[in-house]
Amino acid sequence: MSKITTLKPGYYGEGSYEYAPPAREGEGGIRRNTLVKDAELAQYPAEGVKTVYDIVDYAARTHGSRKAVGWREINNIIEEEKEVTKIVDGSEVKEKKKWKYFELSPYKYLSFIEVKEAVSEAARGLLHLGVTSDDVFNIYAQTSVNWQLMAHACGSISTTIATAYDTLGEDGLTHSLNEPNCVGLFTNAELLPTLHRVLANTPAVKYVIFDGEPTQALVDDLHGVRETIQVYSLDKLREIGRDKPVQPLEDRRPKPETVACIMYTSGSTGKPKGVIITHANLVSSVAAVKILLGHHLTYEDSFLAYLPLAHVLEYIVELIMLFVGMPTGYGRVKTLTDASVRNCKGDISEFRPSIMIGVPAVWETIRKGILAKVHAGGSLKKSVFNGAMAAKKKNIPVLAQLADSVVLTGVRAATGGRLRIALSGGAAISRETQEFLTNALVTVLQGYGMTETCGMCAILPPELMRYNSVGLPVPSCEVKLLDVPDAGYRSTNELPQGEVCIRGNSVTGGYYKRPDLNNDESVFTKDGWLRTGDVGQWNPDGTLSLIDRIKNLIKLANGEYIALERLEAIFKSCNLVANICVHAVPEANQPMAIIIPHEVHLRNHLAAKGIVDDAATAELAVLCHNPRIQESVLKEVNAVGKKNGFKALELLQAVVLTPDEWTPESGLVTAAQKIQRGAISKAFKKDIDAVYKH
Repeated sequence: MSKITTLKPGYYGEGSYEYAPPAREGEGGIRRNTLVKDAELAQYPAEGVKTVYDIVDYAARTHGSRKAVGWREINNIIEEEKEVTKIVDGSEVKEKKKWKYFELSPYKYLSFIEVKEAVSEAARGLLHLGVTSDDVFNIYAQTSVNWQLMAHACGSISTTIATAYDTLGEDGLTHSLNEPNCVGLFTNAELLPTLHRVLANTPAVKYVIFDGEPTQALVDDLHGVRETIQVYSLDKLREIGRDKPVQPLEDRRPKPETVACIMYTSGSTGKPKGVIITHANLVSSVAAVKILLGHHLTYEDSFLAYLPLAHVLEYIVELIMLFVGMPTGYGRVKTLTDASVRNCKGDISEFRPSIMIGVPAVWETIRKGILAKVHAGGSLKKSVFNGAMAAKKKNIPVLAQLADSVVLTGVRAATGGRLRIALSGGAAISRETQEFLTNALVTVLQGYGMTETCGMCAILPPELMRYNSVGLPVPSCEVKLLDVPDAGYRSTNELPQGEVCIRGNSVTGGYYKRPDLNNDESVFTKDGWLRTGDVGQWNPDGTLSLIDRIKNLIKLANGEYIALERLEAIFKSCNLVANICVHAVPEANQPMAIIIPHEVHLRNHLAAKGIVDDAATAELAVLCHNPRIQESVLKEVNAVGKKNGFKALELLQAVVLTPDEWTPESGLVTAAQKIQRGAISKAFKKDIDAVYKH
């Protein structure tokens, strides 16, 4: 296991300190990171680096011909057909389904100098087309090198980008093109059919830039929507720009206050909101991470990028990697593991990253994948693995070392063998999963932020590794807690608790074209605080923990509150659960849950317990509808709740099992894999009503 760089004990001092006392009753004092105790909040990561374009320029000057970004070409697409069974109106229906697998090339790279040159070519191409600094250019594409090249090209000429998740349906795409009156967009060839269907309803769009290889007929169809529409491949745009003069670019360089990005939130409630993010917001966030974690980000490291770049967590981390000179390798969720590709290695084992970020759903999948592999190796392998994990957990000197070098090396080889730091963000990760992966695979740290804060609020440095904490306040922001008296969360509690409020250089000035929200004091206070809706707690070591979310507090029939997100984070660590949505109605005594079972673990569990005879062969849909299996899953999930100290009213009354994965396309999760609580309640209304006998 690669060693984690550490600094002398006490580097982070008291972690955070009270910068100013409480301003009024019902709130706590303002806290800042100790590393900026005798300074202003972090603003610039290096001399003269004040905009995102300055980062591109700095990276080329500083890191030169080192590898900057890597990607893989698709050599072949292999289709495999399988028969699946579905339950339709209570009857089994068999249908054939096709699965696509990619065969990929080894990684190819651009250096930092080549990145700057490619950005310059694309920017000169955009100037030639007539794109102005008043225009907004949309990026509706999957995470890739080209996403970044186009974003930086726009940023370098003060043209604001708007982001759109590549999983957005037609309505969402139309909204993110029309609200900012986008003059053009960059997209992938495979997304052009969706774009074609909305172009007639997005009158401001004049320029379509794409990568990949669409058919000529499709390109002609795009041209045919309106005479004014111009369609170019990214290669063609760069070719147009290549022989154009560089000087006009200098006249269009951004200033710190220039809007870099209108980043649309993934919209777990209502229409996506466009968050206005300036160059200054982004650059101060890079400065904050440099101060807090800079010594961990070295030339020996490499970062695997696969989360949506339209999500602020991925966007800001890639910007940090560019600044520090770390190579970024691009992957896809569908090609991360060896099992998901054919005739080549998956992205993780091919690229061999040392640093990764993920949302809890990704870490849960990795943990359950490791356990499924161990289980398949038979009882001897299983007991050796369990013994090794116990030795690591207790840190028994010789045994822990032996466990690392003999047993757990095989687990780490599946992720390339170099992983040393992983950051989890986007939602709460269960302690069980965090602890398991930290012992078996890699130190998993938590962070916390939101689109409105450029992903910044708190990050846990490896030196302060602990569970149930999202870390120290970042040096570009300050944090205070507001009382939530109804639920008993007060800044005067033994451990101060309350709604997390953030203010500072990384925090947005507001939402695009949303005066209703910008003037709403329950969102932005008059003195510049952003109210997050999350409930936090200050710990004795100066770190922050998230303990609740105000919107997901449900009052049950007995008058007590339960926190749905907290319950989900814990229940999800049950091996039988792949995904879960906990639901409750005010007249209920206990919550219930809709669960997608983890197929391999469910079958193993059913076989071991002898609950059904055909556990190995029956279709998952059939198993999900079996009352005995539902009862068994309920028992296992509640056992995890009890182990974590849940009160009786927090345990589940019933579970509904579903074999169908929740995807952004189905509208049941966001692109950032957060569950869409309202949509799931609607989709499973019949089952929920049956539980609560409505």
